[in-house]
Amino acid sequence: MKLLLLTLTVLLLLSQLTPGGTQRCWNLYGKCRHRCSKKERVYVYCVNNKMCCVKPKYQPKERWWRF
Repeated sequence: MKLLLLTLTVLLLLSQLTPGGTQRCWNLYGKCRHRCSKKERVYVYCVNNKMCCVKPKYQPKERWWRF
């Protein structure tokens, strides 16, 4: 009985400690976060006022228009 109670307690704690899924943005290429990692850049903001962190290879390229 003690082993069962210990197991349930550990499982409950582990479920609280594991990070949940982050909200996806920018056509599922980015993630909504408070901070972006070193390899990511902010392109837009998410609905929940967090930054949409996207790797530079997935961001659209700037085009220079000729007049």
